[in-house]
Amino acid sequence: MIVRQRLEELEEKHLSPFAARSSRSRGRDFEEEPCDIRPDYQRDRDRILHSKAFRRLKHKTQVFLAPEGDHYRTRLTHTLEVSQIARTIAKSLGLNEDLAEAAALGHDLGHTPFGHSGEYILNEICPEGFAHYEQSVRVVERLEKNGKGLNLTWEVRDGIRNHRTSGKPSTLEGAVVRLSDKIAYINHDIDDAIRARLFVEGELPARYTDVLGHSVRERLNLMIHDIIENSMGKPGIYMSPGMEEAMKGLRSWMFDHVYCSKVPKAEETKAQQLIIFLYEFYGKHTEKLPEEFRIMIEQGEKKERVVCDYIAGMSDRFAIDRFEELFVPRAWKI
Repeated sequence: MIVRQRLEELEEKHLSPFAARSSRSRGRDFEEEPCDIRPDYQRDRDRILHSKAFRRLKHKTQVFLAPEGDHYRTRLTHTLEVSQIARTIAKSLGLNEDLAEAAALGHDLGHTPFGHSGEYILNEICPEGFAHYEQSVRVVERLEKNGKGLNLTWEVRDGIRNHRTSGKPSTLEGAVVRLSDKIAYINHDIDDAIRARLFVEGELPARYTDVLGHSVRERLNLMIHDIIENSMGKPGIYMSPGMEEAMKGLRSWMFDHVYCSKVPKAEETKAQQLIIFLYEFYGKHTEKLPEEFRIMIEQGEKKERVVCDYIAGMSDRFAIDRFEELFVPRAWKI
């Protein structure tokens, strides 16, 4: 018996009746020979992990643009924290850990340089609009592997697309990722904000921390336990009403005191102007795009969408380098 079949049999036998089974996946857009070792969701996880888009996340902003210090989160460390939380919850509930991990690792592949400020400005200037969750799906379906995509299973792509607040994942594993994303960013953004001296732990509203906990460690522990306890043996992923209300309240407080505060937004206008300059330049000079993007235009993709694809894929540092190369004069040398 090949290893994959044995693992699929273990899924059938031991996972929750509400879990997604690899052998029952709705499949891929293009049929492939199954791997002899890995079930489909594990194979998807590996493809995401080895993708170029995943590696670029290490140089993309989470909240604080160009922070001084090595300990602030990047889009990559955020992704890893989401994956860890999602795996913990999925494993505890008897769900498919590989599917949860794959969706978690892929959920932010389409994020722009300079965090949500980059996403906002691309949505403003691109005629077709821009949303990072849709771009993440476009990355795995179209942009990776020189236009071939990763050919992931339907369930993994569904989890990636629906990780946003208003998303409605079709699997419980996707629902786990959706909540894990919020648990991760609320808590690590508090940690980073305290490190940036925006406030101290004691200044967080007591009406929320009395429910959620009074440290990052305590909040993570209580929130994860709450989801597991309220979802065990049920066909959905739930938080208790009090915990969910407190989480939403703290998230709203964070928008007012962190995400929209002057410290993370200090360089936002410059970053957005940089993206506008790059978008306008490459829109007028598509011959300057890398070959893989020029080919996409030749194949019928709209120029504006391809330019958006190129810029969205840039790391913060690469975007700054391209801007300096195109618009900043160099010292003349003999």
